[in-house]
Amino acid sequence: MTFSYGKDRQALHGLDFAVEDGEIFGFLGPNGSGKSTTQKILTGILKGHGGKVSVFGQDISSARDREFFRKIGVLFEFPYLYANLSAVDNLNYFASFYPREQRRDVGELLDALELKPEFWKKPVSSCSKGMRQRVSMARALVSNPRLLFLDEPTSGLDPSGAVLFRKIIEQERQKGTTVFVTTHNMVDADLLCDRVAFIAGGNIVALDTPGRLKEKNSRRRVAIDYLYQGRRETKTIEAPDLEAGIPFAHDEIISIHSQEPTLEDMFIQYTGRGLS
Repeated sequence: MTFSYGKDRQALHGLDFAVEDGEIFGFLGPNGSGKSTTQKILTGILKGHGGKVSVFGQDISSARDREFFRKIGVLFEFPYLYANLSAVDNLNYFASFYPREQRRDVGELLDALELKPEFWKKPVSSCSKGMRQRVSMARALVSNPRLLFLDEPTSGLDPSGAVLFRKIIEQERQKGTTVFVTTHNMVDADLLCDRVAFIAGGNIVALDTPGRLKEKNSRRRVAIDYLYQGRRETKTIEAPDLEAGIPFAHDEIISIHSQEPTLEDMFIQYTGRGLS
C-alpha cells in the first residue's frame, strides 16, 4: 500500500502486512510516521491509495458500503461525541445506525466500562477526559463489530482505567473480534498485542511478536539482588551461567530480573527515533 498527499508528500512507501482473524495487531510509530494515514485507509475514510488493500476478503476500494461500515468499530484518538447529549443519548443515536439484532445493550456497555451511573444522563461536556474515553469506547463497541480499530485506547485513563480497557479489549478478542491498535503506549502494546509493526517514515521497519522482538536483541543477562553476610548486593551475570545454579556466595536471593530491552528500546534501535 502506498499513499501520497500530493507532489513531494509521499506518506506511505509500500506497506506490506496482513492481520489474522481474531488477532490483536499493534501499529506503532512516532507522530508523522503514517499510522493515522494507514488507519484512515483501512477504515474507508481516506481514498486514493496505491497498491491493494483487502478487508474482509474484499478490495477496500469497492467495500465502502453500508455492510462494510456495519462490520467495523472505531475508537478515534479524540472523542467523536455530541457534547450536549448525554452518554446514553449519544450511544442510542449511534446504535440506531445498525440493525436491532446487532446492537449491544447501552446500559450493559456503560456498566462494563465502569462509567458511574450518575453521569449516564449528563451531557458528555461535563465529563472528564477519562469518562469521555469510556463513552467513546462504548460507541466503538455498541455495534458488536467484527473488526475494531483503536487509536490510543487508554489515552486520558488512570492506571485502573487502563487495566479495565485492556481487559475489555481481550474479552473482545476472545469473542473472535479482530483488533487493530495504534498507540504510543508501550505497556499496552506489550501486554495486549499478538504482533506489532513498527512504522517510521512511511515504511514498516520491524514486524514480529513483542516477545521475539525483545529476545532477538536481548543481551541475555540477568540482574540478581541478594543478601550476603548481612549486606544487600547486586550482580549482573550471563543468563546461561544460571543453568548450574547461582555462581556466587549468597545467603538469600531477593530477586532476579532479566535485562531484556523494552519495546521502546527496540523501536529506537530500529528507527533511531523515540515514540513521542
